[in-house]
Amino acid sequence: MRKSRTVFTNLYITKDPDLVVEAMSSSSPSQSAKPSASSSASSAAANDQARPRNAGSTARSSGTSAAAGSIPTSVRWDRQTIQFSVNAWVFIVAVLAIFPLVPRSLSNRAYRLSFMGTACSSLYSLYALYGRPRAWNLQAVQVYFQSIIATKDFIYFIYCLTFVTSHLCLKFALIPILCRALEHVAKFLRRNFNRSTLYRKYLEDPCVWVESNTTTLSILSSHAEIGLGLLLMMSLWQRNIIQTFMYWQLLKLMYHAPVTAGYHQSVWAKIGRIVNPLVHRYAPFLNTPVSAIQRWWLR
Repeated sequence: MRKSRTVFTNLYITKDPDLVVEAMSSSSPSQSAKPSASSSASSAAANDQARPRNAGSTARSSGTSAAAGSIPTSVRWDRQTIQFSVNAWVFIVAVLAIFPLVPRSLSNRAYRLSFMGTACSSLYSLYALYGRPRAWNLQAVQVYFQSIIATKDFIYFIYCLTFVTSHLCLKFALIPILCRALEHVAKFLRRNFNRSTLYRKYLEDPCVWVESNTTTLSILSSHAEIGLGLLLMMSLWQRNIIQTFMYWQLLKLMYHAPVTAGYHQSVWAKIGRIVNPLVHRYAPFLNTPVSAIQRWWLR
């Protein structure tokens, strides 16, 4: 061993004059352990100091997320409240327009206001659900109208514009308006006032009946809408050709739109079962124009 150490010293250490050899101490492991212990203690202290900061940031982030989550709820509530207020006002005004003991001037004004209120409610609902066109050019507006043209709100908006701009005063046209307003009011009361004593005592049974008979109200509205088209055809002598043409285009849209197609198609099927045998039996010369009208209608 001594010989090998001597050889190693002679070969490597003596040849390198810059090499410095230090003696190893027996306490070096404990000394090396002390810095590691102190470093671990400092890291633990740093972690302890970082925890309150992280907790504070977590609390702030959770508070921010809770506030951000509460904002859409309040926005939805505001939209529902606005729709309820407008439709309740429309319902009251439409009842005044139909009530026979109301003076004629007040009845006619209530008739116009009910259509204007429903038009504003439908337009607000369209804006809330679909927004506005991405750009005000022809292509963007066309895409926007294709997305809303088959909705119920757009149909009622055009329906109201058709009658609010007309010189005719057909109280029969208020039936779909009343049904729509009644559905919105009953749905809002059921969802937001079901714990109220006044609601439970006076309004719960009517609201439950309305919500359970929405199909009946839709069928009634479709009958009234088709009947109005026939009334406008019979009143062409009053020079309302443009209004009649626009309204029949709207009826055609109602026949094809998914939200109203089922009700309108069933009513037209009943009318066809009654009218077609009479035409074939008493007026066969009308078969050709009736067939042409049907082809235009089903396009």
